[in-house]
Amino acid sequence: MSQGNEFHKMADVLGLEDDRSGYTALRFSQKIARGLPLRSVERVHKIVAPRYRGFSTLVITKQTLVRRRKKGEPLSQTESERLARIARVWSMAKGVYKDEELTRTFLMRPHQLLEGGVPLEVAAGNEYGAEAVVEILGRLKYGSAA
Repeated sequence: MSQGNEFHKMADVLGLEDDRSGYTALRFSQKIARGLPLRSVERVHKIVAPRYRGFSTLVITKQTLVRRRKKGEPLSQTESERLARIARVWSMAKGVYKDEELTRTFLMRPHQLLEGGVPLEVAAGNEYGAEAVVEILGRLKYGSAA
């Protein structure tokens, strides 16, 4: 997947408006630094894990989410990075599985190469966890043992 295409897919999952000049790594980075809108959490939840009740807590604490909604504030940079990692992993997994339910099954089921960790939770945890999930997806996509 080309990087431009990857950023476009991530932006779509996050519910971001189209950037006429296209999403580049720099533009995406700037968007994350300013903070993604709170509505992005709900959109990603509906797309990635609609049956995962505690999904938003992978990104932001419940109390902070309530406070930000009241004040109309966006996600912090750290929270935005977590949500963008989830969108990235979703986009890549969907590219491998080509089916939303199969993609959800992969993301929600413990995986032996993650020492029994759930790919969605591992990816949300930090960038290195997301890279571990991306490695598995690469193996699946290109036919290595995963």
